Amino acid sequence: MGWIGEDAALAGGTAGAGAGHGGTGRSRGARAARGRRLLTATALVCALTTLAAPAVAWADPTPPEQPAKSAEQRRLEEVHSQVETLYRQAESATDAYNAADEQTRLQQKNVTELTKKVADAQHRVDTLQNQIGALARAQYREGGMPPQARLLLADSPEAFLEGLVTTHNGQEATRLLLAEARTAKYELDGYAKAAGERWKLLDAEKKKKADAKKDIEAKLKAAQDLESKLAAQEKERLRKLEEDQARQAQRQWLASDPLKGLDLKGLDAASPAGRRAVEFATAQIGKDYVWGAVGPQTYDCSGLTSTAWASAGHPIPRTSQEQWQQLPKVDLKDMRPGDLIIYFQDASHVAMYVGNGTIVHAPRPGRQVTLAGAGSMPILGVVRPG
Repeated sequence: MGWIGEDAALAGGTAGAGAGHGGTGRSRGARAARGRRLLTATALVCALTTLAAPAVAWADPTPPEQPAKSAEQRRLEEVHSQVETLYRQAESATDAYNAADEQTRLQQKNVTELTKKVADAQHRVDTLQNQIGALARAQYREGGMPPQARLLLADSPEAFLEGLVTTHNGQEATRLLLAEARTAKYELDGYAKAAGERWKLLDAEKKKKADAKKDIEAKLKAAQDLESKLAAQEKERLRKLEEDQARQAQRQWLASDPLKGLDLKGLDAASPAGRRAVEFATAQIGKDYVWGAVGPQTYDCSGLTSTAWASAGHPIPRTSQEQWQQLPKVDLKDMRPGDLIIYFQDASHVAMYVGNGTIVHAPRPGRQVTLAGAGSMPILGVVRPG
């Protein structure tokens, strides 16, 4: 947020200097034009009230020439590039970890449900087998005489007819009981097979999750080792370099062709659910980034956006890649507060648009949930949860 203040101070200081001079009509016209430009810049800064820098910063055809970089500057830029690459790779691995974690929970739920079905089916098979066994024992106690023979030995025609009905009913009951037992056994075998397959999938997802965790930890350690070699002053310069690059990217984004004619909508343009999501997300500002976290004290990038929209009563997919794949896409010019901006070609980072060219996001390890310029990172596209 610091560089907005610098730009605003620069604009204010220049305006004050221009107001204190007289001169020819030409110089007065030039000062008036400068004054209008400065008022426009100041108004835009006030409207954004965040990291979105005014597009007029790139009003000249070409940026001013930069002084030659020192050896220290080049070294810091190299370190910054390496650190950012490692953090980007860690964030991609975090998305893989989150996806595997979701699948692990899903498979675990399926295994639990199937295990219960297996137990219920087994109980039914056992019950039916007991009933079949009881029927067989009853027949044995009667001497094992076939039902037809017992009918022929009936004492009277009435007894014969009664026995005929009883025999038919008994045969039908036995047939149905055996058929039911076969069906129950078939269902039991099916549930048992499905449960076995689910266990294999669960084990595979657990391995994916463990592998992603190792990858994340390795990348984070490498990045932290690089940063640990810097002195305190160098770390501060590295952070300033990061902010400068984000500020420049935001200025270029605001001045780019896709943004021409864009209405930098404020929060009043959000849907009711979008407003609730924005209010939740911005209330988390200052909380640490932790990979795989979904709150309430720490978040990763998609953990913040998915939890914010869940709090608004509209659950969305957990990972940034799933959010990009499954949520409706909207044109950049039509985005409104509450929409999600997906970054980088692999859709490995996501932020929530809060209006006026600004996002709220959980940047990376070692950083906190914060506001930033929406164009401070390469944009893949925009999606709308609801």
